[in-house]
Amino acid sequence: MISVIYAGSFDPPTYGHLNIIERARTIYEKIHVVVAVNSTKKYLFSEEERVSMLKELLKDYDNVEVSTCDTLIVDYAKKLGVRVLLRGVRNVGDFSYEFDLAMLNKGLDSNMETVFLPTDSKYFVLKSSAIKEVASFGGDVSAMVPPLVEQKLKNKYKKA
Repeated sequence: MISVIYAGSFDPPTYGHLNIIERARTIYEKIHVVVAVNSTKKYLFSEEERVSMLKELLKDYDNVEVSTCDTLIVDYAKKLGVRVLLRGVRNVGDFSYEFDLAMLNKGLDSNMETVFLPTDSKYFVLKSSAIKEVASFGGDVSAMVPPLVEQKLKNKYKKA
């Protein structure tokens, strides 16, 4: 069985993230969507909120599993017996960053492979930080995130 890990902060999950997952699930037998938990990062949504949103958004996919990781992703992958990391890229800047990360992971575990999957062109401009900024000003993010996420963003910024 060929499994892959697609890790990210998913703060919040976007249509770009979902596009990568939907396409990858037709290539790989199992997709482990892993919500990264990094104590040095500041997130808008808690770990539990991000996992809950992803589980709801991906509930109809029987070959997709959502979990969290607060360790090195290569260590988590070893624990699961997975040798392939999936990274979505939108542009050359993303690729440069992700390539460096892939080399770092390869240095940590020589058996780990990274596969890059470009997002569909209609999602090239989707970036979680920009989506949060637009939402914080009450802007329309309906073309960027699913309705569930849009509502959660509205609720977050009502409280702020």
